[in-house]
Amino acid sequence: MVRKKKLQEYEERIEEAMNVLGLVSEDTTTPRNIRRAAKQSITALQISENTPAVRAANAISILDEILQDPNMPPYTRVKLWNVMSLLEAIKD
Repeated sequence: MVRKKKLQEYEERIEEAMNVLGLVSEDTTTPRNIRRAAKQSITALQISENTPAVRAANAISILDEILQDPNMPPYTRVKLWNVMSLLEAIKD
């Protein structure tokens, strides 16, 4: 029962993260490479063969790399940090 509740919570976190990443990927004021990374993160989160923790870890590694970009607008960086903190709470 507890396990099922955890999985549901993780799926909700992933869903929320994908919503924010979707906004970032469609924001035309954000540089193209950052939008592309947001799309790649969404794809990583959608691979249902992987456990939620693996999906989260893959998305985090994509975002971690792009967060170093000096051309990233500050408001986008904050959104991505929020996504990362959502995903970092997901464990197997």
